[in-house]
Amino acid sequence: MDKHTGIGKLLEINKLHAGRYDAPESTLARRLYRASHPTEIGVFKCMDGRLHLPVMTNTAVGILQPWRNLGGKFNLGWPGLLYTVREWVSYAISRGRNCMPIATYHFSRGDEHRGCKGFNYDTKAAIKFSQELKEQFDRVFGKGPVYAVQMGIETDLEALILHGDNGDMVDLSEISEQSTDDLQKLIAKLYPDMPPVMQADLLPIVSGNIAHIKDIRAENRPIAKAEHQEWVLGIGRGFDWLHEINTALLIGPYDPRLWKTIAVGAGLLLDNINSGRINPQDGVVLITSAIYRDPIGSNRNLAEEKTKFLHDFAVEVITAEVPDLLPHLEHLTTTVDMNTRVLDVLESINPK
Repeated sequence: MDKHTGIGKLLEINKLHAGRYDAPESTLARRLYRASHPTEIGVFKCMDGRLHLPVMTNTAVGILQPWRNLGGKFNLGWPGLLYTVREWVSYAISRGRNCMPIATYHFSRGDEHRGCKGFNYDTKAAIKFSQELKEQFDRVFGKGPVYAVQMGIETDLEALILHGDNGDMVDLSEISEQSTDDLQKLIAKLYPDMPPVMQADLLPIVSGNIAHIKDIRAENRPIAKAEHQEWVLGIGRGFDWLHEINTALLIGPYDPRLWKTIAVGAGLLLDNINSGRINPQDGVVLITSAIYRDPIGSNRNLAEEKTKFLHDFAVEVITAEVPDLLPHLEHLTTTVDMNTRVLDVLESINPK
């Protein structure tokens, strides 16, 4: 595959990050991290390609479990979401671990139109929705081994905003370097009922983001990098290897109104082309993905059937709703081995 096509670039990204993920030193680092910080952390976030929490918190891939949908809109009543969350919680509890679901929203402090399209740039509505999602987790699971947290993500500085259970809000971009003891006290104040082991496991997320914000400020990057520049529309699961800023709009297969979500994502990609933020000659890709852990048997076979369906469904949506995008698209249908994060390519089409 020509690495200069969109598909070629994606496969190169996967090769790079899967290699890092599966390297002995990375595997050892994850095991050591898990031993010190056993809490399973899940991040419920928008499909926006700028929202890469592993990058924003200096956390290794494989630690933060991502769920993505338009605007970060989720409902635990959705059958697809209910199944994956129940599976995640059961996995953690069976291993004696706690779970921390993080309900997020995002915005831009510099320009509201660099904020969340899923909420029509209405940050107040996004905050309200993420609060309701946190409260839904509280209703379902209580506050114990499963302890939900609400966070904002400011995309200009890639800063987290912590919403405490005591009603306080802390913007981490306003916090200078502090001692570990000071940050521990801050977390304990915000979440007084959170089990101490979970407070300790939230600490590296907080300190990692503070360090990352410092790097962003030192970089003094142009505003253009804070705008939408995605050239990939990814649909399915298993995209945590794709943590390249402004690369992909990622849509999980959870929302019963998946048709609408895909249509919005496709429209954003076309807008990136029409506005000149990306050059379609550089490659624009529709990729679908499904995950498996057992490389032999029905688990992998079902993943193949799912990703094929998602591709055909996405093409149907785009044909009906955003047909002007179709001539620009390369198509990549894949599964992901979650043991290695390596892509298996089932079908690759570059019509150009």
